[in-house]
Amino acid sequence: MSFKKIFAAVDDSELGHRVFSQALELALGDRAEMMLFHCVTVSSLGETAVPIPVDLGMNVELMDQAYQAQRLRLESEVKQASGLLKNYCDAAANKGLQVEFDCKMDGDPGHCICEFAQNWGADLIVLGRRGRTGFTEAFLGSVSNYVVHHASCSVLVIQEVKTEK
Repeated sequence: MSFKKIFAAVDDSELGHRVFSQALELALGDRAEMMLFHCVTVSSLGETAVPIPVDLGMNVELMDQAYQAQRLRLESEVKQASGLLKNYCDAAANKGLQVEFDCKMDGDPGHCICEFAQNWGADLIVLGRRGRTGFTEAFLGSVSNYVVHHASCSVLVIQEVKTEK
């Protein structure tokens, strides 16, 4: 099977690097177009997100400060992600492949990936799977599971390699 437009959802992790490498290998083999994509969400900020106290009903100034701090952190994350995507594009260019990239802010990365890939006309989505199960998967959700069930094209899921401790 040959692909013409490969959409790779990447981040700055070992798994994200493996997703990029696999997508690049496929794109080079098929001389396909490639789009690198990263979705920034408030939850992707992890512990850097600013907690907003529940009892802020009366203190609008404090609420505004918390909102502004959160917005600045999101903007910083988008800037870092764009730099990462540019580095991936440079690595692809060194192999002779021109690659596009985009970074979006969205509340739901699975939906964002499916929608953007469909709008771009992808015929393959490549993304990683961290291997969460049980309560953790139910609580945090599974981006790869969502994409597999909602994408309008083929999906290649790269499993994270678990190391024994």
